[in-house]
Amino acid sequence: MNTSRKLVLVTFLALALVACGDVGMAPVTPATPEEERVLTIRYWQAPTLPFPYLAAGFKDRDAGAITLEPLANYAPDGNLVPRLAVEIPTLENGGVSQDLLTITWRLREGVRWSDGSAMTAEDAVFTWRYCADEATGCTKRDTFGGIVAVEALDERTVKITFDKPTPYPYTAFVGANTPIISRAQFSGCVGAAARTCEAQNTLPIGTGAYRIVTFAPNEGAVYERNPHYRGEPAYFDRVVLQGGGDALEAARSVLVTGEVDHAWNMQVEPDALREMEANGLGKVSNVFASRVERIVLNQTNPDPALGEDRSEYLDGQNPHPFLTFTPIAQAMSMAIDRTIIAEQLYGFTAIPACNLITAPSQYSSTANDDCLVQDIDGAKKLLDDNGVVDSDGDGIREYNGIPLRITYQTTANPIRQATQALIQGWWQEIGIETVLIQHDAGVFFGGDPAVHEEKSYLRFFADVQMYTEISGVDPQQYLSRGLCRNVQTRENGWSSGNNTRMCNAEYDETFAQLAQTPLGPEREALVQQLNDILIQNYYVIPLVNRGSVSATLNTLRGVRKNAWDSETWNIAEWRR
Repeated sequence: MNTSRKLVLVTFLALALVACGDVGMAPVTPATPEEERVLTIRYWQAPTLPFPYLAAGFKDRDAGAITLEPLANYAPDGNLVPRLAVEIPTLENGGVSQDLLTITWRLREGVRWSDGSAMTAEDAVFTWRYCADEATGCTKRDTFGGIVAVEALDERTVKITFDKPTPYPYTAFVGANTPIISRAQFSGCVGAAARTCEAQNTLPIGTGAYRIVTFAPNEGAVYERNPHYRGEPAYFDRVVLQGGGDALEAARSVLVTGEVDHAWNMQVEPDALREMEANGLGKVSNVFASRVERIVLNQTNPDPALGEDRSEYLDGQNPHPFLTFTPIAQAMSMAIDRTIIAEQLYGFTAIPACNLITAPSQYSSTANDDCLVQDIDGAKKLLDDNGVVDSDGDGIREYNGIPLRITYQTTANPIRQATQALIQGWWQEIGIETVLIQHDAGVFFGGDPAVHEEKSYLRFFADVQMYTEISGVDPQQYLSRGLCRNVQTRENGWSSGNNTRMCNAEYDETFAQLAQTPLGPEREALVQQLNDILIQNYYVIPLVNRGSVSATLNTLRGVRKNAWDSETWNIAEWRR
């Protein structure tokens, strides 16, 4: 470690020790930097909160996963592994009822919060109540959809009851998106009070191998070993999560300077990554799941002249002036060359995608594969045939007298800006003018939508926007976001999941069938059908299936890359 890095680290950790007293933690005797084992992680998209329930980004989820835990995690192969639970409930072991209406989890013995208090089944009950309350603004509220009760049968037994038979009951409290939080700490944070509970939101106590000491929104966090952890003590004395900068800078901090142990989300040109990797300090890893970079088409009108009604659904009375006309959206998709985007911008880190559900393979549709071939001429003809023409010769087509001018927003990083530039050019070729907008990722994904309205992807004050989502091992939970009842509105704090503001009766009916269909070929066909409704109505335009790309120092051991769960899901096992 160089001298300047030591000085910065000493200062940061000293501040951390002072902040520790705010959450009632036991004092820790400081050690010298030479004695400490410090793990440094770089998240260039800095977390807004180290807590997944009031933020929507992977960065916030992962910052929380260093200290917060669910009942079970997804392993790198997609299988469930118990975390706070003793085992995974199934029909065979009696944990899932024969009528598929309940799932019962048994908690491990002796689990304690990082302040030393006992963690019980009542904490799980509280977590459900916290997130299910619409006024809380919980961004994971759809995960608890269909749950009518969460009960503590005793201190170590949690029973979840669904409103109808649920073939895949592993939603709530499974994976880093929905960890258990402390009832004692968050009891005053339910409903409208959630956003003002600063101490609880920024310094949540957890049950994991590390506990959070200090947090600076959009900058970083410091964690220390949790003395109350039930398992083997963590290897590192402290974990420093650094935020800010950009992906290239983060990659260099591992692969060139060696100042950082692990860096997340390497959205860097592949040739640059390979060149840096050749230094021999670290390695680049890439794993795939169903993590699709997509363009979302706003189904509502984002015109600033609408004031408070801008991008609001208004019971279907505020449609977008031209993106709801399918031939226009279809032409936009046809004009895109996904192979160029994948090969020239992402290289080995992505492959072209025509679906939102790309894995597991049994759920992936083959009905949309024609998107793999760019068709500029076909797009022009489609628009011509539907009367979407350039009537005044200015190079921009009109629909019902409205010029096709599009605002296209995303986060600021080199690959996304390069993607925007390519698509802007292709859309210009077919007569659509595009204005490109970039926002800081921390605000775009993690900012309060009521405050950062112009920059929040939840508010969606643009015609189209681009980002990545992962659909999960079983896609039912993810697909529920497209339901009419989950349209994001000011009434639900723009947190309910339906970012496109779409409402499709066929989709809702098909989803209702999926929700009661057991695992097997029929269920797989329904998932494909739902995917096809989203794609063929052009609510969303898939671009590429992105791998989960990270850089890790060669000296760091135990990192098990996981595209199905948090990057930090097994941080308790990391060591040198």
